[in-house]
Amino acid sequence: MSKFIKKNSITRRDFVKSAAAATAGFTIVPSFAVSGLGHKAPSDKLNIVGVGIGGMGFHNLKEMETENIIGLCDVDWKYANRVFKHYPKAKKYKDFRKMYDEMGKDFDAVVVATADHTHAIVAANAITMGKHVYVQKPLTHTVYESRLLTKLAEKYKVATSMGNQGSSGEGVNLSTEWIANNEIGDVTRVEAFTDRPIWPQGLPRPANMTPPDTLDWDKFIGPAKYRPYNEIYTPWNWRGWWDFGTGALGDMACHILHPVFVGLELGYPTKAQGSSTLLLEDSAPNAQKVSLTFPKRTPSKRMKANLPEVEVTWYDGGLQPNKPEGWPDGKNMNNSGGGIILHGTKDKLIAGCYGKDPWLLSGRKPNAPKFRRRIEVSHEQDWIRACKESPENRTPTASPFSEAGPFNEMVVMGVLAVRLQTLNKELEWDGKNMQFTNISDNEEIKIIKKDNFKIKDGHPTFHKEWTKPVSAKGFANELIKHNYRDGWKLPDMPK
Repeated sequence: MSKFIKKNSITRRDFVKSAAAATAGFTIVPSFAVSGLGHKAPSDKLNIVGVGIGGMGFHNLKEMETENIIGLCDVDWKYANRVFKHYPKAKKYKDFRKMYDEMGKDFDAVVVATADHTHAIVAANAITMGKHVYVQKPLTHTVYESRLLTKLAEKYKVATSMGNQGSSGEGVNLSTEWIANNEIGDVTRVEAFTDRPIWPQGLPRPANMTPPDTLDWDKFIGPAKYRPYNEIYTPWNWRGWWDFGTGALGDMACHILHPVFVGLELGYPTKAQGSSTLLLEDSAPNAQKVSLTFPKRTPSKRMKANLPEVEVTWYDGGLQPNKPEGWPDGKNMNNSGGGIILHGTKDKLIAGCYGKDPWLLSGRKPNAPKFRRRIEVSHEQDWIRACKESPENRTPTASPFSEAGPFNEMVVMGVLAVRLQTLNKELEWDGKNMQFTNISDNEEIKIIKKDNFKIKDGHPTFHKEWTKPVSAKGFANELIKHNYRDGWKLPDMPK
């Protein structure tokens, strides 16, 4: 029996379609036949499979067409149909576990661009097979999952990258180098924002619908708690639903906050506090504010500035930081979907989304030493380069899991702060042990299911429906580390 699939979990329809795809006649050269002593020559092509291909996954795969695209997996074959047509020789699947079982000896690397809640399970099982992985942002849905991918990548020594492509850009390079050269002084406050969401949020659970025949709804749900289908969940709109996505913060913070995380050499936050518009049980709010506090750090040798305690504040849903004194009249703070302001004791550094177009509020043009590697190819091609190098001689990608994992913990900590805001206090976080230290055993939490807002005779009325009170500590622990649905399991955390 398969190590990934329980007996009788594959439908006859899945089997027939997969068997038909297997007759396409595509010749595959197994990785062990060409990989020599643990690496490939640049001229050797990787065999790559994609999981979650209908959206951003298709873009990623098109950037990898120097290699062999041999397998495609998506739960929605209508959404993925254009990708199937683009790669007619690739085998088609609806269940990544079946693809791993049948093609495990044939592929070298996996591109993961599913909904957020399945990033970890798809990537983690690939890593334990010794496969290189490229995972779209946010890296994972939870803190625990981020820690797991970080440790698995270290243990199995595979090439990894998160899909925050701005990390390969010059803006992140310059911002990091300016901070290190003490161009703006010591930073104690950072503000960041995005103009997202641009998908539905702030909604109660919708009515049940029958899923189309082209969608395997059970496999889309995957490890999450089962819920009936509605067309608003997928494709793409899953970002706004807590069980599947991480809202505007999870979607965009991996792009916007990357120069902050690497430039200020951040680690785990120690405090978190969130607030938002109406907080509902199922859907992320329309707008959020999150503050994360990071303790004083010991600077690396290249850092000429001090690294005191710093507070990072995030805004989304149309909210922006106040424009600091000296801001140029008429200049839009929003650059390609968001921006950051690092408030230093000597100057202020401003950059757009993806770290684009950094500049100093004073107008100075820094000439700092360049120590970051410049990447002349695409973010995806740089990962392919890393895949072909041996672990002993590999140059890491711009966003390897050794960095992307801890960074993503910062991002999903913001989600935790929002979802726990009704505790009405600043949360204290023990990053090493992945737990809150000031949520007591007797605290409870409840959340609005529906607000039932109506206007009658000109008067607004609310008849709010609430969830039953539950243990706040238990609720928080489930958000930190999900309890997966039967039939879905992560590999164990390496010691």
